Amino acid sequence: MTKNLLAVETSGGTCSAALLYEGRLSQRLELAPRRHGELILSMMDELLHDAGLTVGDLDALAFGKGPGSFTGLRIAAAVIQGASFAAGLPVLGVSNLAALAQGANRMDGTCQALCALDARMGEVYWGAYQVDGVGLMRPICDERVCAPDAVWLPESTGWQGIGSGWSVHRQALARRVGVVIEQVGANRDCEARDIAVLAADALEHGEARTPDQALPVYLRNNVVVVPAS
Repeated sequence: MTKNLLAVETSGGTCSAALLYEGRLSQRLELAPRRHGELILSMMDELLHDAGLTVGDLDALAFGKGPGSFTGLRIAAAVIQGASFAAGLPVLGVSNLAALAQGANRMDGTCQALCALDARMGEVYWGAYQVDGVGLMRPICDERVCAPDAVWLPESTGWQGIGSGWSVHRQALARRVGVVIEQVGANRDCEARDIAVLAADALEHGEARTPDQALPVYLRNNVVVVPAS
């Protein structure tokens, strides 16, 4: 059975919303540093209006749950939590790292992705993904935040590096990863359409949650650095 849902992503330099309905996928995306809160609701409304739908016509709502910008993650979680409470819909939180890998597969057929997002403080958010038999990128290690010289490495070769961490920490990651990497796509943002695709699969497999469980995943426990006195 086709799953119909609306997904949002507000954790990076772009702001996007995507509607997956009866197998058709449409998206609104804008380069919008620090304007996610201004744009995301109108993007959602435009997608539904153009399709002649209301939120109540959907099966679920989805959002990029992290890791990423703390403020951006909270915007997405709050918007989806509020909309899901109002419409009585379940919620799906999708890893931004996994969605980044899914986007690489969609754009250039990447089958093996080492995704790194800059986590500040000299660290990266890290995850490794391989494509499955139906074209979905699946994690093969636990997502983590760590120093570039401590990232988990696969034993095989033929991987592609994806995400901002490869730009900010290129030299350190290159020393750690070595010949495992064939190509690096550093300047890519997570998009709502890839969150929607992964969320539809998660919904099909019974992974939806209640609105109060629409919470960001930061990976890092302490998000504030207190200067030493």
